[in-house]
Parts: sequence; C-alpha cells; structure tokens
Amino acid sequence: MAIPKDARITLSPEEIPKKWYNIAADLPNLKPMIHPVTKEPVKPADFEAIFCKPIIEQELSKERYIDIPEEVRDNLMALNRPSPLQRAYRLEKYLKTPAKIFFKREDMSPLGSHKGNTALAQAYYNAESGIHTLTTETGAGQWGTALAMVSNLFDIKATVFMVKGSYDAKPLRKTIIHTYGAEIYSSPSQHTEFGKKILREHPDTSGSLGIAISEACEMAAKDPGTCYALGSVMNHVMLHQTVIGEEVLKQFAQAEIEPDYMIACVGGGSNFAGFTFPFLREKMHGKFQNSEVIAVEPKAAPSLTTGEYRYDYGDTAGMTPLMYMYTLGSNFIPSAIHAGGLRYHGMSPLVSAAFDQHKITAVSYDQPATFDAGILFARTEGIIPAPESCHALKCAIDKALECKAKNEAKTIVFNLSGHGLLDLAGYEQALDGTLPSSAVGDHY
Repeated sequence: MAIPKDARITLSPEEIPKKWYNIAADLPNLKPMIHPVTKEPVKPADFEAIFCKPIIEQELSKERYIDIPEEVRDNLMALNRPSPLQRAYRLEKYLKTPAKIFFKREDMSPLGSHKGNTALAQAYYNAESGIHTLTTETGAGQWGTALAMVSNLFDIKATVFMVKGSYDAKPLRKTIIHTYGAEIYSSPSQHTEFGKKILREHPDTSGSLGIAISEACEMAAKDPGTCYALGSVMNHVMLHQTVIGEEVLKQFAQAEIEPDYMIACVGGGSNFAGFTFPFLREKMHGKFQNSEVIAVEPKAAPSLTTGEYRYDYGDTAGMTPLMYMYTLGSNFIPSAIHAGGLRYHGMSPLVSAAFDQHKITAVSYDQPATFDAGILFARTEGIIPAPESCHALKCAIDKALECKAKNEAKTIVFNLSGHGLLDLAGYEQALDGTLPSSAVGDHY
C-alpha cells in the first residue's frame, strides 16, 4: 500500500506558537470562582498562599492572547514541539472505512504525554518568582512525571502526591519520578493532616485526585517558598495547553484538512482544551461550521454526561475555591480504572461552559471497550496508547465505522495525548480477558 502524502504533517521549530489562546475571552457568562470560606468571588490575594503572582494573573485573565516567554518556547522544542499530525492509514484500511483518521502525536514527548506543555510554564513562572519547591497531585502519573522533569530545568524541587490506586498499579512511575529527582508519596499519605484523616476514616481507600489535590495544597500553604502546581482543571492550565491546538490549525492549513470531528478524552480537561480551544475559536468566528467537537470520558467518572452543573470544590477537603463546573460531587471516589488521569470528580470550568453552551458534545465509554480500541491501534499503527487516550481513539473508531455504514468520506481527528508503555498491566488484563468493567464510584 502506498503511503498517502498526508501520512505525517510536520511543522518547523519556528512555527511553535508564540502566544497562548485564552478562551475565557470568548465564552460569555462565565461565573467567578468563590472563596471557600467567605463565599465571595475570589480576589488575586486569595490565591497567594498556593500560587505565584504570574500564575494568579493568568488564572483570572480575560485577555484573548498571552505571550509565551522565549525561555518556555525554547524548551518546548525539547518536548518534541511542534508535534506531528499523523494519518492512521493502516487503521483506516483495517476498518475498511472511507473516512480519513488523523491523530496529534503528543505521545512522542520524552515525558510520554502532553503534560509538559503546562509543566514548563508553571515551573518557569515559579522559578522567576523565587519559589524553591512545587507540590502537586497526579493520577496516572503523566503529570507528576512532567513536573518532576521540568523542575530540573529551573532548579526547583518537586513533591508529588500520586493517587494510591495508580501508585500501586504503576510502580515504575515512582522510579521515573525519583530518577528525575522529585519526591513521590502515595495519596492519601501520612505526610499531611488531611491524608492522615482520610486514612483513619477509610484505610482501604484507593484515593482520588481530589484527595491528592488537598494534600498538595496543604503542604504548599504551610511554606511561603513552596507553591502548588496542577496539571488540569484550572484556567491557566487550559491556556498553556493551547500550543497543541494552535499547531493543529497550522497543520490543517498546510494539508488542506477540513475536519468533521475533533475528538479528545477528558478527565479534568487539559488535553481536550489544548487540542480543541483554538479550533473552537475559529468555529465561533465562522469557520468549520459543520464540524463536531467531542469530549470522551470514562463511565467511571462521567462528569459531563451525568454530573450536575453547579458550584463545587476542586478537592475533597474543601480547600480550593468553589468552581462552577460539571461535577459528580467533591466527595465522589471513582472506581480504580487504569485511566487514572480521567478519575476526577469534576470538569474544567472552561470545558464545562463550552459544553453547557452547546459548543461541544460528550460521550462516555466503559474500560474494556477502550482497551480493545488501544489493542487494535497497536496492531495497526504500532503505537500503544495511554488508557486515557484510548477513550478518544474508541470514539474515533466508532465514527469511522459510522462513515463505513453510511459510505461517507468524513475526516476524523483525535488527540493521542500519551503513550501506554507504563500501563501494560491494564493491557495484560485486556488481553487475557480479566479486565473488569468500570464499577460505579462512591461518595465519602
């Protein structure tokens, strides 16, 4: 089979975006975050216990574009930016579909995922602000890995609280994070008062991102030289990830691609926002009017498809501001699926607003179906996707099969947010038939 000329669409390093796009400038009626104690809209000073000043400014900004510092932009090249847009022509052939399937290669970063895009920015701004240590949470481990690595570039220490279910299932994440020089603890842990409380009350818990966030925030709040960094949910994280989508738009123009579907998985929202927000900007200004933007979440934590749209805490302890978002409840503990990065009770307020305003749609899948998609992708394209990315892939395959049934030659584009080479335990269960369906989570 001849390789199509659009098999891989690349950009030059000079085409790395110079500005981040802030969709808050274009979404009407955004509700402010609310202080957890005063119940008043947050002020910049309310964040000073856990964030440095530049991060606070970006979090609350309504400016449409924010310049990317040159040092951050230079370091993005070390994370394989700009990343290729690749055509899955072998998968197309296997499915016998008239559709074209493209995927953005965020898996090719040395960190294995898209998470380095915001880790670089956050480490840079904190170093410039004189911060010596960053604390954070991580679910599947991609975010913790990213922050641990980039902290070395700016001479900052990092402490990572990893959700216990993933910490136990993926021991090599601990090895990688230690290799990068960071500390990592299973969450809930004995290193914070909130962690101790949870362990007393629920000694057998698998943990959650909400609990890990509480622990990281507690540690940061106790030391003025320590700040909190997070890998998803909040506005500044969505902002930093838009380098993905800005590159995609350039690649669409280069290859004359008009997508019918833009697809990405969602947990807190970072890779989805990065991939789709610049595209939504163009769509809101009259382009791509016939395209559908789809957020794909797990049945274990379906905040968009079954959650409530209301104010809720971003963490379990109630230390973070109340955010207006789709949520399953801050005390919701999803079942311990392998897609640990999607095990979050809520959704980014910006992604939530886009969903509420019908700019995007959402679907959810059970765990076995997503791993089946990942195995098929490995056998056709040679790439083992992260369990999180398998959700987007499953949706892309479903759309390609719909095109086959209707004999429609549509164009499907999804974000391959990371590789699954540290998630082989899940693949082994899928291959031997022991992978469980997603159980319904519970509330504390």
